Amino acid sequence: MKWRRSSLSLRTRLYLFSGGILTLFAVNVATHVWGSFARSESLIAYRDAVNAAQLITDLEQSLEDNRQQVLVLATLRETTEDPLGVDEREVALAELNTIEQRLRRLGALGGEGTEDYYRRLHDSASKLLLDWRSFYSDYNNRSVVLNMESATTYNDAFQRLQELDQRQAFLAVQRSNTIDRTISITDRITVFGFVTTIAVTMLLVIALIRSTNASLLRLKTGVQRFGSGDLTHRIDAGRDAGEIGDLARTFNDMSAKLQSAIEDVRDAKANADAANAAKSMFLANVSHELRTPLNAIIGYSEMLQDEIGDPGELDRDQFHHDLGTIIFSGRQLLSLINDILDLSKIETGKMLVTAEWFQPAALVFQVCDSLSPLLSQNSNQLELDIDSNMPELYSDPGKVQQIVTNLFSNACKFTQNGTIKVSAHWRDDELRISVADTGIGMTDEQQSRVFDAFIQAESTTSTEYGGTGLGLAIVKQFCEMLGGHITLDSAPGEGSTFTVALPAVQGSDRATV
Repeated sequence: MKWRRSSLSLRTRLYLFSGGILTLFAVNVATHVWGSFARSESLIAYRDAVNAAQLITDLEQSLEDNRQQVLVLATLRETTEDPLGVDEREVALAELNTIEQRLRRLGALGGEGTEDYYRRLHDSASKLLLDWRSFYSDYNNRSVVLNMESATTYNDAFQRLQELDQRQAFLAVQRSNTIDRTISITDRITVFGFVTTIAVTMLLVIALIRSTNASLLRLKTGVQRFGSGDLTHRIDAGRDAGEIGDLARTFNDMSAKLQSAIEDVRDAKANADAANAAKSMFLANVSHELRTPLNAIIGYSEMLQDEIGDPGELDRDQFHHDLGTIIFSGRQLLSLINDILDLSKIETGKMLVTAEWFQPAALVFQVCDSLSPLLSQNSNQLELDIDSNMPELYSDPGKVQQIVTNLFSNACKFTQNGTIKVSAHWRDDELRISVADTGIGMTDEQQSRVFDAFIQAESTTSTEYGGTGLGLAIVKQFCEMLGGHITLDSAPGEGSTFTVALPAVQGSDRATV
């Protein structure tokens, strides 16, 4: 397979270059280590063979000496009646033990190729040593006829010892030759490896320089043409991979972005116009929302003034109704102003959390009771599912109240002849407050932006239902400030369910707070 010169990235080329050099170096090191190991093993084997030869020589001499001593003592026993002294016998037995120890040492020095020779030697020598021990033990017992048939055993043992000696000598020569060959081969491989490493390194350096220069030349040409004003020129990024290819693609992207700069400016202007339009609509909505309760306050205040100045009988029921309308409109106005101020504080980071112990069930009941007039406006029914036995909670009651107020008001606003269900329970170390309605509901697209400030589900929403689009944005911000979160489940024509989860400390844990 023929590879293209620039098919690999610069990083990959450097990695391959470094990896090739390291591989060659590792091969050289491994060869040297292997040669050193083989040389060491051969030297150890050669040393063991020399030691074994020395032991064999010592054993031959010891066997011969003991054989002569046994023959002399046997002759003396037949010609004289002198007993064998205890010291003499102990010395003789000690010598036999020495021979036995040398046999074991010789066996330990044996290796591949000498096992059978040593086994035959060990069998013959063990039998011979047993006969000699019996000879010394029974020497002073005249009633025992000493076994003098040990000459065959001795000759067999001596022959086995010589055979082993010859085998050891043969192996020693072989190992010496192996050492010489290992040293020669290792030296040759090492020299060849170093020469190969140098040659391959030079080839890799040349290949790396040529391939990299080709890629850089294309980049240089592209930059020069770009500098001359040719914004249409594109570098063939497909010929390079990795970093250089990334540079080529970045250059092409930059050229494309410069070509579309005018369109980007136009888009920015259009976005600015849209933002100004949204701002204008928000200001218009705010103005409308401010004027409505203000007009109500002024109008009903004038009516009350006229009623009080009328000398006729005062209609107390109408008076209370008008006064309630004024109070309700004032609260609407105050709520709108508070929403704007709260959002401003949140955006500037000046909104603080003031935590204290409070009863959440009572708070939710209070909010629902105070906002009951909103239910009658659109003929809605209220369902409550509130755990009245919930313990006290440690959080910001003001913000929790505003969260419930905004959700309840929003449900009443977008529901007609339906049901508003408010639930509050303690679940999994969280206060969960849910406000569900059977109103108009929302699409997925509407749900994605319902928590954005100044944004309502549809552009016509403010006209048809009123409002500024701040309530739900403030609810979301308050939930996050209190360490909680809000979720929405909605479908067009089926209503919406807002669920707030707020972490809180139970009243039973008051001592730990």
